[in-house]
Amino acid sequence: MLSAQSEKQAFFIATLITFWYSSNIGVLLLNKLLLSNYGFKFPIFLTMCHMTACAVLSYVSIVFLKIAPFQRIKSRSQFFRIATLSIVFCGSVVGGNISLRYLPVSFNQAVGATTPFFTALFAYLMTRKQEAWITYGCLVPVVTGVIIASGGEPSFHLYGFLMCIGATAARAFKSVLQGVLLSSEGEKLNSMNLLLYMSPIAVLVLLPATLVMEPNVIDVTMTLATEHRFLGLLILVNSAMAYGANLLNFLVTKHTSALTLQVLGNAKGAVAVVISILIFQNPVTFIGIAGYTMTVMGVVAYGESKRRHK
Repeated sequence: MLSAQSEKQAFFIATLITFWYSSNIGVLLLNKLLLSNYGFKFPIFLTMCHMTACAVLSYVSIVFLKIAPFQRIKSRSQFFRIATLSIVFCGSVVGGNISLRYLPVSFNQAVGATTPFFTALFAYLMTRKQEAWITYGCLVPVVTGVIIASGGEPSFHLYGFLMCIGATAARAFKSVLQGVLLSSEGEKLNSMNLLLYMSPIAVLVLLPATLVMEPNVIDVTMTLATEHRFLGLLILVNSAMAYGANLLNFLVTKHTSALTLQVLGNAKGAVAVVISILIFQNPVTFIGIAGYTMTVMGVVAYGESKRRHK
């Protein structure tokens, strides 16, 4: 009886992880497809679609489906802290989407793998939190690998690279800022409730940005939709998958651990790279692959070093 129950639990977790991989990689590949292959050059509008889907589906999931307990905002200061996180989060997602217009997914993932470097940097600057020297030493191959990969990237684009670096730094800054701003027990929110409150704020920030920076988005999208009849459906599926990636991120962490998620995340980047190369046929070089491999190995070593020195 116990064996059958443990088998069911293992199957459930394996299914969760499979869906988590599929949604994360699916969003990444669909973003690239929309922004590079369809003439749909509106990364801010696309991010706004993602945030709108997250706002609506978060509300349905928490209030009606009870996937996570509903947590209320308890003070005005807590609201402003969440709003600050939302703006930084917007910057990271928009920057990542802009970079996909100019860079192949494989190189985008290589740069994104440097997140631990920026996290360690911001953690020290903002909280004076220090790691063991050996842990910092593991960050050397993380950065060196990206430098090597940049030199060996046939499709290198400086603006796309800077946007990707900015998005990676903003993602790391948001995670450190979240720990600082929502550190007291009374103000902590689980990731689903945080997404519930951050998403509508993000939409309010992105709407005027879209109107100013992408004023012809509706006209061009309508024109493109007549040429590519599945464009509207792709944007809708892409937006739903963006929420699904966040939901499954929460569920995988809940049913396994943060460490398991970190390990799976390292492997996910490699899987995304392989799939993107097969789909988009972007040229890769031995130097680029070697650089990315060095970065991933550095990230794995960094995670293991942090775990051992806790």
